[in-house]
Amino acid sequence: MTSFIEQRALYQPRYPSALKAISSLGAVEVGKSDPDISADQLSQLKSLFPNTFGQSVIEMQPAKVESEQKNLKPLTVAVVLSGGQAPGGHNVICGLYEALQQISPKSRLIGFKGGPSGILKDDYVMVERAEVDLFRNTGGFNMLGSGRTKIETPEQFKTCAEVLKKHDVNGLVVIGGDDSNTNAALLAEFFKTENSKVKVIGVPKTIDGDLKNKYVEASFGFDTAVRLYSELISNISRDAQSARKYYHFIRLMGRAASHITLEAALQTHPNIVLISEEVETENKGLFDVVEDVVQVIVARAEAGKDYGVVLVPEGLIEFIPEIRALFNELNNIMADNREHLTTLNSFTSKNEYINHKLSKDASYTFSSLPTDIQRQLLMDRDPHGNVQVSRIETEKLLIELVEGRLSELKSKGDYKGSFAHQSHFLGYEGRCAAPTNFDADYAYSLGLTAGALLNLGVTGYMSVVKNLTKDRDQWQAIGVPLTTMMNIEQRNGAKKPVIKKSLVSLNGAPFERLKEKRTHWKLSDDYRFSGAIQYFGPAEVCDQIPKSLRLEHEAYHSVKDC
Repeated sequence: MTSFIEQRALYQPRYPSALKAISSLGAVEVGKSDPDISADQLSQLKSLFPNTFGQSVIEMQPAKVESEQKNLKPLTVAVVLSGGQAPGGHNVICGLYEALQQISPKSRLIGFKGGPSGILKDDYVMVERAEVDLFRNTGGFNMLGSGRTKIETPEQFKTCAEVLKKHDVNGLVVIGGDDSNTNAALLAEFFKTENSKVKVIGVPKTIDGDLKNKYVEASFGFDTAVRLYSELISNISRDAQSARKYYHFIRLMGRAASHITLEAALQTHPNIVLISEEVETENKGLFDVVEDVVQVIVARAEAGKDYGVVLVPEGLIEFIPEIRALFNELNNIMADNREHLTTLNSFTSKNEYINHKLSKDASYTFSSLPTDIQRQLLMDRDPHGNVQVSRIETEKLLIELVEGRLSELKSKGDYKGSFAHQSHFLGYEGRCAAPTNFDADYAYSLGLTAGALLNLGVTGYMSVVKNLTKDRDQWQAIGVPLTTMMNIEQRNGAKKPVIKKSLVSLNGAPFERLKEKRTHWKLSDDYRFSGAIQYFGPAEVCDQIPKSLRLEHEAYHSVKDC
């Protein structure tokens, strides 16, 4: 064990004052709220969740009279880590454990290993005090491991119920993203239908930051991941300014939304920031995006600067209209001709075969892409036969197209600079970092809240902590029905209920701040050195919160330095 881990284990997470006495908590209804969806979708959700739809949002508060307090009988609770890792997952488990101990020292916490598949396999460990002390404030999900298995078939639901009944489980806590929490809602509905005593609570986790809404202000892990990426971007920016010879194209995680890219930009002030949602809204084609980048490079060259930093969201390519249309055609062609494609052994033969089946516009788009990107589109498919967008090296695609356009301009005498480049992908580096103080406190609070919700006997809820821009003791612990966050989407040819992903709002304060600043950033070298994550020291250094979160919740002009 390193000295850092030893010292970090001593940090005591801070949490809402309302959670300091979980054994005496009651629930206060603070309103009902249907999802903001069409009447038809609302009807579908009601039919899919007849037992759990329409529940009230509740806030945990000290019970006014003793009769309101729940019986403090020991609880047996199961917990599972679902999906990709995010800093703070261990603290959710630690907070949950402490909540159960408050309820009764005889309570038990069962951790299923390897994600939801651990439930189906009955592969578990008992989480004891030793594990809690060992993993407190650490990154990763290695206490239990994680996985992406979904419990969605009738057989899986039945197996899950049998395994949990075998262990006499009262509650199941699912720590995951939008898909995992959708799964939690389906499990809650199933257990309710089967008159099972198992209550299900979800916890919002994802570094992408796209699990947020009017109740969920942030998902845990986002702050830590972006701070780590921002440190690396800062280092690269300083290198660019020092060497003065490279353009650094940096791709950042975030397939469905550009929250990471936006927050990292606010922290580091790069020269060029691409936001997928903006590209889609303005209906920009691939070569429009390239031209935007080229114009900045040409302008910087005229100022004697042949270097810079470009931030690219991972999912950018999927937001470009002609690329999305190409993806749809490719997916259909490859699905309809799967058997024949297996007989084509070379990339060239597959390329020619598929290109002949593409529409004229899609064929033009496909042919205009670099060969390496074409290869990725044809060779790398997910289990459903779809393009694996996360594997497309969008930053390299942009570099190649930008380079070609600059060469064209140079031949006409319209560009006199030099274009050398470096590409980077910042992704897995941030998923298992030791959580910031904010994420350590937030995740721990979510665990305590999940335990309090189970003690109140509710099911189909998400553990939510609000007022995150305030001091920790002023944070608000609430429970929000999972169905309140849902809509109906087309998934693999079928309509399914899913928790709606949150995209970057182009009318929101964070994006407005970016728009205000980025014209200046293009030509200046206003790079900000965010530094490494600080765990020990003054609060103004160690207890920062995401800039985008502060901008969303405080007066626009009161937030400085971004």
